[in-house]
Amino acid sequence: MKKRVIIYWIFTGLLVLLMGVGSIPNLMSSPESAALFEHLGYPAYLLPFLGVAKLLGCAAILVPGYPRIKEWAYAGLTFDLTGAMYSMIAVGDSAVLFIIGYVLIAGSYLYYHKLGRGVTDGKGYTNSAGNHRNLASSQAKAGSTIS
Repeated sequence: MKKRVIIYWIFTGLLVLLMGVGSIPNLMSSPESAALFEHLGYPAYLLPFLGVAKLLGCAAILVPGYPRIKEWAYAGLTFDLTGAMYSMIAVGDSAVLFIIGYVLIAGSYLYYHKLGRGVTDGKGYTNSAGNHRNLASSQAKAGSTIS
């Protein structure tokens, strides 16, 4: 179990570092970021929005609990990476380095679920504290029936 935790934190730490460091120039609307956005055909006013979104996604992944928000954060970071990769390909630039981002997101996400902290594992559900409970048994204890 300790090995899984270490692997999870390696993937997650590198993911947060990659996305967090990438969000700082966006937040500051640096000339380099603005030039890249102009090259890709996007308006510069999107820079701060994407920077804030990346930072919020990183924070959501790092904060314990809140599995549903973590799922959305992983999805959002994947959408951000996919959109950036597609944009680079559309203008004829290389997108090979995006593989690193995908590997980090996939590794962090998969090990997050291997640790049993995810929203669901297909057999029931996981509560916000990360404790797995079977849906049918928890409803039986409460005196309700599954309809």
